[in-house]
Amino acid sequence: MNLEGVEKTMLLTLFAKAQHSQEKNHKFYDRKAIEVISKIDYDFTIADKDRKMKMGVIGRTIVLDDMVGEYIKSHPHCTVINIASGMDTRFNRLDNGIMKWYNVDLENSANFRLKYIEDTDRVRTVAYSAMDEGWTDEIKVESGNVLIIIEGLTMYLQEKEVSDILKIISDNFMHATVFMEVMPPVSVDNCKEISVEETDSEFTWGVQKGHNLLKLNSNFRWVRDVNLFDGVNKYKPITKLFTWIPAIRNQMDYIAVLEK
Repeated sequence: MNLEGVEKTMLLTLFAKAQHSQEKNHKFYDRKAIEVISKIDYDFTIADKDRKMKMGVIGRTIVLDDMVGEYIKSHPHCTVINIASGMDTRFNRLDNGIMKWYNVDLENSANFRLKYIEDTDRVRTVAYSAMDEGWTDEIKVESGNVLIIIEGLTMYLQEKEVSDILKIISDNFMHATVFMEVMPPVSVDNCKEISVEETDSEFTWGVQKGHNLLKLNSNFRWVRDVNLFDGVNKYKPITKLFTWIPAIRNQMDYIAVLEK
């Protein structure tokens, strides 16, 4: 195991998805996550006890699987770019047999991924920082329809770094749809996930609403925000009793949808 700091969080999300897939009432089934977790030598004891982390991952996965699945259905020949992909296995869950998929991550994380999840003729892992424009040179877009997923990353960055990512996308893609996970500031300051803290990682950045991202780059159009409680509510319907309350709802991460 040569992962450090934030890199380790990619194991936590994979563990949560594998564990959820083996529950009786699972809302998604991730065979690849189960397979990979069984091969990784890592102590998941604290992650197993971190209900907040697991609930967040499950809610996020349900929401993004729905959103990405709809995009792929509407654009079957699309190119999907997964920024800071970690050990993500969404391609395996949503593959339509046609689309092209790129996983972009730091070299160490990318190499770790490739030990357990091999590339294919339609899936390629690209070893770059999200803030290094070089990753765009590795992307071959055939249909013109580009979806960029930025999941589980921005809350560990600074505003300048988020701005840099948006500029790279804006400068290199004529048309693109972006699904970016964002944490509200109140949660950046107060949210504690014990398994994340164990990796010596901390939350550092967030904005309250997705349209605030346009202050970082005005070349995008804000479409909507999708609250991750929408996914949690599908998993645990009882949460509908309180997740509609603004004071609670506004503490949850959301997916900001931007278009260029």
